[in-house]
Amino acid sequence: MADRSSAGLLPAATSSPDAMIRVFAARTVRWRGIFAVHTWIVVKEKGATSYTRYDYTAWGEPIRTNGFAPDGRWFGAVPETVVAVDGELAEPLIPKIRYVIDNFRFRSYGDYSAWPGPNSNTFVQAALDSVPALRAVLPPTAIGKDFPYNGRWIGVTSSATGVYVSLAGYLGMTVGWLEGFEINFFGAVLGFDVRRPALKLPGFGRFGVAAGL
Repeated sequence: MADRSSAGLLPAATSSPDAMIRVFAARTVRWRGIFAVHTWIVVKEKGATSYTRYDYTAWGEPIRTNGFAPDGRWFGAVPETVVAVDGELAEPLIPKIRYVIDNFRFRSYGDYSAWPGPNSNTFVQAALDSVPALRAVLPPTAIGKDFPYNGRWIGVTSSATGVYVSLAGYLGMTVGWLEGFEINFFGAVLGFDVRRPALKLPGFGRFGVAAGL
């Protein structure tokens, strides 16, 4: 019975012919919301008259398409916008995002794991990794974003401005110009951002200058 209605963060899809990409995050369900957020992706191709929302969930079909309002509250929690790209910048990126979604390896029943992953944040991180041009960084409360969905324990960050090391999602470290410095300790993220000064604290998220380009 929890509220999943639109939070009013998106205009009507018919109001503009432009392409659009959004990533939203909202505190997750029940006690887990104290520590973590659920993230999802919304896209609209140029000229499209509707949005397409993608979630990765623990129930039903793991990859859920248009199961909820594009900017809907997550069981009562109001979402925040993590990524917003529109127009010509978004057009060439949407096919890359759709390709990753269509080929996400953990798409079978039983693959979802709330901790350390793969979960909804792992799914969104995989899509972001395919489009470094977004220069996007998920919040530190996106537990599961550091799970090595591609089997690589070391690699380049999604923004292509740094590197990461991950031991099965349980322990890890990220250093990057956009990501800042993060230590992943059993899913909890502790770190700081130099580019846009801020602290990153487990459960609380980011304190300081807002993230952005």
